Amino acid sequence: MRAIQYNQFGDYDVLHPVDTPRPEPRSGQALVRLTLAGIQPLDDTVRSGKRGAVKPFPITPGGTGVGTVEEPGDSDLAAGTRVMISGGRYGVTADGTWAEYVTVDPAHLLTVPDGIDNTTAAALSTGVGYLTAYLALTELAKFQPGGTVLAPGSGGAVGQGGVEIARHLGASLAITTATSTAKAERSRAAGYEAIDLSRESLRDGVARLTNGKGVDVVLDGVAGPITGQAIGALARGGTLISIGYSAGMQTEINVTDLIWKAAHVHGFLFALFTQEQIDTANAKLLDLAAHKEITPLIDRVFPLEQASEAQRHLIEGGPFGRVLLSL
Repeated sequence: MRAIQYNQFGDYDVLHPVDTPRPEPRSGQALVRLTLAGIQPLDDTVRSGKRGAVKPFPITPGGTGVGTVEEPGDSDLAAGTRVMISGGRYGVTADGTWAEYVTVDPAHLLTVPDGIDNTTAAALSTGVGYLTAYLALTELAKFQPGGTVLAPGSGGAVGQGGVEIARHLGASLAITTATSTAKAERSRAAGYEAIDLSRESLRDGVARLTNGKGVDVVLDGVAGPITGQAIGALARGGTLISIGYSAGMQTEINVTDLIWKAAHVHGFLFALFTQEQIDTANAKLLDLAAHKEITPLIDRVFPLEQASEAQRHLIEGGPFGRVLLSL
């Protein structure tokens, strides 16, 4: 089968197309024939050697994907059923989805409803922005209808997913940010309320849009200098949930923003949630997508053999929407 593998940590060029035997499922495992796989920041973090506890080389990257059941294993799914991979550590502690076939724990498979196509399902799961936003708002922030949300990074999974999920949960205002006027205009054309950071600061933009009150929740998938500014943009008693660090791992915080705002800060990890919680949330998201209540955006679909270019595009190209691999 065709796959992408690497035998050492390094830059994008360590990713190589290979022909390798189709994996044999272990007892109970299901075998899935993949159609589309997602490119997400974690793939880059693992490949560059910035994350420990990975499987021995060679590693096949990829944590998300959509395909059809080839061999059901211990699942109750029929062969040919369309599925989305939900959960698991694929591409990290087990071989991942950048391959024509992958063996998975049946507990990590969700049926894709008839009302949603493969590309939308793959975009929904890639970057897990929608899932992250749903779990962060409902489980960590205990978000209530009428509240306000800031999800920085209008082109990213958390920025786009955060805005759409906040709206679904009844937010009175859901805001994102853009690093240029062109991206801000594209964000607004997509229906997002976006702060143009090339024209005003995040804190000033939030103050303008909330009449000085600040936002109740920040879903921070960007980090770097954004985190300190976002804490300063919280309403009194507000919550910042730290999810990712696409803009850097270091920030400066004015501690008086934490104190005077009585702010709450949470770190987000999927390990905080059970597989049942993850599956329930993903099933809800698939239903919302099938009914067009949320619309995951796709920036570009690359062929499998161009995986290194696809990963570079995600990290350096400033995509607006998800980046996928076609198998």
